[in-house]
Amino acid sequence: MKAYKVEILIIDFDNLGATGIKDEFENTNYVNHCMDPNVMKIEEKEIGEWDDDHPLNKKETKEKYYIQLFSE
Repeated sequence: MKAYKVEILIIDFDNLGATGIKDEFENTNYVNHCMDPNVMKIEEKEIGEWDDDHPLNKKETKEKYYIQLFSE
């Protein structure tokens, strides 16, 4: 499974991929046109198999794992 960094962390449960995630952000009709996102940069990292014990799925380990993952 992959995770993507676009200033927020996205766990790709549906295998959208970087292009699919970018398209979802940019082509969604937001209520009252409250925002108009344009993805300028996206980083992709392999995170292995997903399960309930994955460090990104736990409040106490998510931030540390995220920092370690995207500082490589």
